[in-house]
Amino acid sequence: MGIGFSIFLLAVGAILKFAVHATVAGVDIRVVGVILMVAGVLGLILTMVILAPRRRRTITESRDVTTGGSPAASSNVTPKTEVHREVTEEQN
Repeated sequence: MGIGFSIFLLAVGAILKFAVHATVAGVDIRVVGVILMVAGVLGLILTMVILAPRRRRTITESRDVTTGGSPAASSNVTPKTEVHREVTEEQN
């Protein structure tokens, strides 16, 4: 059950509970509305707990890399940031 469907159940349940004043033989529409709202809340909680993106940590490392020329001619060498390392962890 996704977030959208859970919100849909909440909305339909609230409409049945608070806005519909019709009667059906053998069925209490207000109780059906409450049941749908409870199912929507439970679905929303389960979706957020189980399927929500887990916390991720990213580490970026940069180094200065010199390009062009020999080490003796370091006055003409321009430092450039070229190396990147990313580490991503997922927490369960």
